[in-house]
Amino acid sequence: MDLSYLRFEPDTRVTALPPDLAVMLVGVVARQAASPTAMLHARLAPAAETPWFAPAHGAFNLAMAQLLTAWKQE
Repeated sequence: MDLSYLRFEPDTRVTALPPDLAVMLVGVVARQAASPTAMLHARLAPAAETPWFAPAHGAFNLAMAQLLTAWKQE
């Protein structure tokens, strides 16, 4: 399978949203942001969770990182 094709071809047309739809979406987002639920959620303190995607040691898999480091130092 050849995956070396260009994703953005120069002859393709760019599709834009109609102005009425864009204005409607902005209104919906503004109403959602002003809702009591959103305002309450914004005031809540961030949860003290373990950061899954940013561990303190900096490695996705600590055991494998230690193994590779030890192997590289040999």
